[in-house]
Amino acid sequence: MKLCVAQTRPIKGDMARNRAKHTQCIELAVSQGADLIIFPELSITGYEPALAHELATTPDDRRFADFQTLSDAHAIIIGVGLPTPTEAGVCITMALFHPNQPWQTYSKQYLHADEEPFFVSGRNATLLVRNQPTIALAICYELSIAEHAQRAAEQGAEIYIASVAKTAQGVEKAFQRLVDIAGTYAMTVLMANSVGPSDDFVSGGKTAIWNPAGRLLAHLNDTDEGILVLNTDTQDVLAKTL
Repeated sequence: MKLCVAQTRPIKGDMARNRAKHTQCIELAVSQGADLIIFPELSITGYEPALAHELATTPDDRRFADFQTLSDAHAIIIGVGLPTPTEAGVCITMALFHPNQPWQTYSKQYLHADEEPFFVSGRNATLLVRNQPTIALAICYELSIAEHAQRAAEQGAEIYIASVAKTAQGVEKAFQRLVDIAGTYAMTVLMANSVGPSDDFVSGGKTAIWNPAGRLLAHLNDTDEGILVLNTDTQDVLAKTL
């Protein structure tokens, strides 16, 4: 299997231009034979909590039809980040487009205190990717919550993919934590981070992949957009920039 994590530079609130960049990354991933691609946290809108209520939408929004078309055409699972509305409020969500199947959502369950004025916690039956029962998803702050990784392991996850929007300092802390998760649970770990301005900070990039022993296999830099593609059979990683 080939797993891909993308590193993008979201444009604040500009869903049209951000979707176009997603398409570029997806097409690049497809050219490398990827079976799944995961984007950073709130990748469609940018990490902009103050705009979340205004921009909140659902995966069946017609503006996302191209993602389903690409998924169907190339047999690739596509995971994009967007704010979604619920009766309780707006969730930070990963929308997953599956080939020739209904879409799936995973919403962030553990919020950072700074997010609580803007978002509500997700209520999910599972954190596993449908039809890929060994893959668990985490969204940013969740990777720092011990119970989250433990639950993933208890549900049988062999792969843990974190979709984040973190500063350079935040990335350093995330690296340490993700090494621990990989080693503790013998899971392959991937992280997709953004670059450029986000809310009141600058995202630090360094999208990365670790093997089940916690060894860093590869990472991108802190400025360029691109993808990493992991071959889970050989543990080889290919890096491509846009």
